Amino acid sequence: MGDILAHESELLGLVKEYLDFAEFEDTLKTFLKECQMKGKQLPKTAGGSLRDSRSLIIQKDLIAAFDSGDQKVFFDLWEEHIPSSVRDGDSLAQKLEFYLHIHFAIYLLKHSVQRPDKEELGERISYFKTYLESKGAALSQTTEFLPFYALPFVPNPMVHPSFKELFQDSWTPELKLKLEKFLALIFKASNTPKLLTLYKENGQSHKEMSQQLHQQLVEAERRAMAYLKRYNKVQVDYHTLIGVTAELVDSLEATVSGKMITPEYLQSVCVRLFSNQMRQSLGHSVDFTRPGTASTMLRASLAPMKLKDIPLLPSLDYEKLKKDLIWGSDRLKAVLLQALRWRLTTSHPGEQRETVLQAYISNDLLDCHSQSQRSVLQLLHGRSDVVRQYMARLINAIASLAEGRLYLAQNTKVLRMLEERLKEEDKDVIARENVLGALQKFSLRRPLQTAMIQDGLIFWLIDTLKEPDCLSDYTLEYSVALLMNLCLRSAGKNMCATMGGLVLKVLSDLLGHENHEIQPYVNGALYSILSIPSVREEARAMGVEDILRCFLKEGNAEMTRQIEFIIKQLNSEELPDGVLDSDDDEDEDDEEDHDTMEADLDKDELIQPQLGELSGEKLLTTEYLGIMTNTGKTRRKGLASVQWGGDEPLRRPITPGGHRNGCPVLEDRPGSPQTSQHARDGCHRRPANTHLPACKGGEPGALAPCVSTSRKHPGSAQGPLGAADF
Repeated sequence: MGDILAHESELLGLVKEYLDFAEFEDTLKTFLKECQMKGKQLPKTAGGSLRDSRSLIIQKDLIAAFDSGDQKVFFDLWEEHIPSSVRDGDSLAQKLEFYLHIHFAIYLLKHSVQRPDKEELGERISYFKTYLESKGAALSQTTEFLPFYALPFVPNPMVHPSFKELFQDSWTPELKLKLEKFLALIFKASNTPKLLTLYKENGQSHKEMSQQLHQQLVEAERRAMAYLKRYNKVQVDYHTLIGVTAELVDSLEATVSGKMITPEYLQSVCVRLFSNQMRQSLGHSVDFTRPGTASTMLRASLAPMKLKDIPLLPSLDYEKLKKDLIWGSDRLKAVLLQALRWRLTTSHPGEQRETVLQAYISNDLLDCHSQSQRSVLQLLHGRSDVVRQYMARLINAIASLAEGRLYLAQNTKVLRMLEERLKEEDKDVIARENVLGALQKFSLRRPLQTAMIQDGLIFWLIDTLKEPDCLSDYTLEYSVALLMNLCLRSAGKNMCATMGGLVLKVLSDLLGHENHEIQPYVNGALYSILSIPSVREEARAMGVEDILRCFLKEGNAEMTRQIEFIIKQLNSEELPDGVLDSDDDEDEDDEEDHDTMEADLDKDELIQPQLGELSGEKLLTTEYLGIMTNTGKTRRKGLASVQWGGDEPLRRPITPGGHRNGCPVLEDRPGSPQTSQHARDGCHRRPANTHLPACKGGEPGALAPCVSTSRKHPGSAQGPLGAADF
C-alpha cells in the first residue's frame, strides 16, 4: 500500500494523459472531478504536456523556415524530427517532401521584388538538382512529378507553361496547409501516451524477447549436442591410441627379446588406428605387410580432407548499395556496413573470400577512386558514432587482406582520413581500435610507412604509449607493433633520434609490462633505434643496459637471446652505413599473399536486428541482388619465406596476429611470419606466470624500475591479422 501511495500522483497522471490522448472528454472530466473530491493530487506538469509544447515549438520552427525560405534550417529540422521510416517509407511524405524542395528552389523567383541574386538562386537550383539525382529519383517514374525533373535546366521557369501552376498565388498557401496537416498528424502520432508505451514494452516486446531467447536456447542446445558428439569421438580415439601405443611398446620390448611380430598382428593394429568408416574396407584391401604401406596410410589419414566445392556468394548491385550508403538513414548505413563486413569476415578462405573482395575492389565499394564530395569514404567522418565505428571496422577488415591493402593504398587519401580519425576519436574505443588496426596493417607497405613517418605518426604513438595502463590490449599491441614497423625505416629511426630520451623511456617501461605479447615489438623497436649513435649515447647515459640485464635473469630463452642482441647493439661503435638507407627503396614489392581475418573485427556489435528487420547476407541478397558483379582475379604469388630462428629482435614489419601464429622472419626484406611455420619450434612465448625482475638501473637520472604495476585491461583482444605481408 505504501508503494502505491508513493507513486499515486504519477499513476494518476498517466491515466489522465491517456484519457486526454484518446479523447475521452466526458470520462476525463469525471475523472478529474472525482480526484478533486477525494483529494488526490495530480502531477503539476504531465509528460504529455511537455511533449505537446515541444512538438508545437518544432512545428512553429518548421513553418517559420517555410515562410522565410530558409532551406537549410527547414531540412535540418525535417531530417531530425521526422522519423526516417516515415520519410523513406510513406508515399504521402515523399510527395510532400518533393513539393517542399520545389518551393525552396523557386522561392527567390516568387518572393524577390527585384531580380533575384544569381549566385543564391544557382545554389538553390543546384541543391534541388542534387535531390532529384539522389533521394528524389524514386519518383522519377511518376507522371505527376516527371515534368519537374526538367526544372533545373529551364532558363526561366516563370514563363514556362509546364511550371505555370507553381507561380500561381494559391500554390504556396495550399502547400503550407498540407505541411501543417502533415506535421500535426505526425507529432500527434509520435506523442504516444506513456501508459500505452509501458503496455507495449511489457506485453508484446516481452513476448518477442521470449521467442528470441527460446530460439537461442534451441540453437545452443543443438551446438552443445554437436560438441558433445565430437568430444565423445575424440575421447574414443584417444583411448584407442593409448591402447595401441601400449601394445606397440610391448611389441618393441618383445622384439628386443628376439620375438617376431606377425603380419596379421601388424595389420590388426593399423586397422584399429583408422576411422570406423575405413576399417572394414582397409582390413581386406590393403596389404600392411608391404614395407612403408602402414606409415603411408597413417600419414594420409591425418592429412586435411579436401573441402567440398564452396559456392560463390550471389552478386550484388553495388551502385544501389553505394547510393544507400551515402543517402540512406544512419540506421540503414550502419546495417549495410555491418552486412558488407560480415560478408567478408564470414566467407570461406579461398575462392569465395577472394571473389567477395575482388567484387568490392572492382566496383570501388569505398569510392577510393571517386572525386565526388559525397562518397562512401566520407562516412568515416559522419555525424553518427555507430556509422563511423562500422566504417572503421569495414576498412580494417579489407586491410586484413593483401589485395585489400593494395586497393586502399592506391593513393594516400584513405591513409590521411584514418590518421585524422585516429587523432580525433577519443570516445569510441572500438572505433579507434579498428582505425589503429588498419593503420598498422598499412604499415606493412613501404610507401605508406614513408607517408606515416612524414605525417609525424611516431610522435602520436610515443605520446599514447606513455600511459599503457590506460589502453586496451588491442590498442597497446597494435600501437607498439606500428611503432616498431616505422622504426625499421631509417627515416623513422632518425625521427625517434630527435626525441631519443623519451622514446627510450617509453620502450624501457614497456619491457616490464604484463602483456607479454608486446615484448617482441618492443625489442625490435629498441634494436632498430640503437643503430643510431646519438640514441646509443643517450641510452648509455640513462642506464638502459642495467635495465636490460634485469630481464636476462628471469626471461625465457628466446627473450634472453634477443636482449643480448640489443645489449650488443647498445655497446657497438658502428656508424650508420649505406645499408641503413637501403630500406628507403619504395619500388620493392612489399606484399606477400597471406591473409587472416581476426576475430576482433566482429566483436561487441552495437547493432542487433530488430524483429522483422533484414540484416547480414539476407539483407544484401534480398534488397541488393545484382547481376555479374563478381569478378575473379589471379592471386599474386607471395615472396619466398625465409626461416627465422627467433634469436634476434624483429627486423621486418609485422602485425601482432601474424607474429602469434608464426615466428616473423629476420630479413630486412618484407616477408610473412606465417610462411615460417616450420621454424615455430624456435618461437617461445614468455610464460604467463613469469615474474618480472625488479631492478633500478644506472646512474642518477636513469630510467624508472623495470617493473610494471599490475593492471586490468579495459578489454581483451584476440590476436589480429595472422599474416605480415609487407
